[in-house]
Amino acid sequence: MKKIEIGRSGIKISHIGLGAWQAGGKQWGDDVLDEKCIAAIVKANSLGVNLVDTAETYGGGHSEEVVGKALKEIGRDNMVVATKVAGNHLRYDDVIKACNGSLKRLGVNSIDLYQIHWPSVWEQVPLEETMKALEELHKVGKIRAIGVSNFSVRDLEGARSALSTTDVVSNQVQYSMIHREIEKEVLPYCKKEKITILAWGPLAEGALTGKYSKNKVPKDAVREHHHFFKPENIDAINKLVQMLVEIGKPHGKSAAQVAINWLLSKDEVVPIPGAKNPEQVEENIKSVELHLKSKDMLKINEIIDGLKITAI
Repeated sequence: MKKIEIGRSGIKISHIGLGAWQAGGKQWGDDVLDEKCIAAIVKANSLGVNLVDTAETYGGGHSEEVVGKALKEIGRDNMVVATKVAGNHLRYDDVIKACNGSLKRLGVNSIDLYQIHWPSVWEQVPLEETMKALEELHKVGKIRAIGVSNFSVRDLEGARSALSTTDVVSNQVQYSMIHREIEKEVLPYCKKEKITILAWGPLAEGALTGKYSKNKVPKDAVREHHHFFKPENIDAINKLVQMLVEIGKPHGKSAAQVAINWLLSKDEVVPIPGAKNPEQVEENIKSVELHLKSKDMLKINEIIDGLKITAI
């Protein structure tokens, strides 16, 4: 498995990671079971993945507990652990408290990548206050690197300017073939500044797998009302999926694997697809074996450039 450095942190991660949002509980469906989520993390590591990403908000900390159990099987030194402080916990004392809570649930002494889950939208906590707390956690060794999530370029610049002894090394954002907003400003900025993009939702909550249609949509709390699965959108998305099937077929790869590989082809981008079980993990990871031809990439880009997704 290819390894890349997160920003300029010195921390090396696999070119594909594992998102653990699904491990938070039943929000992703009744088929989510702790033992299968643990098995998925263990399987990912056995296949060369060394990055797992979670958050204190996923199931009220339950995802972190599940990840902690998996770490006991894998061995702490064999996994880079990333988690996130909630956007409503960004005052100095709240950041410190949240980090200590995550450390306890994960069962570790240090978090490799500690991220701000989203900017302080409602409370308007100054970034300077939040970054001061993160830098203190870094100084005392409770976190090894500082990252952010869902940050615009303006927010990124504000966060970085508030740091004095370290820097922001990653920005975790939604990025897939059908959600490409970051390509306008965030992706170019992060490439220029060597800030790694952790791409959440690389399969668009499953819409790019080909499993769904107008007559079959997810019924879990996270996705039931998502705009990707509106009738007009899922029809358009499935036309793209069919083309991905045709491209992947000669290589023995699925539409989902082609979709993930499209992200893998981009500099500074590490997709972190989620998985409910080891089988999903294995399929996602096999996307790294694919080597798309330039004509295939041109065909894909032509289709997605013309794709119109209605957000409302």
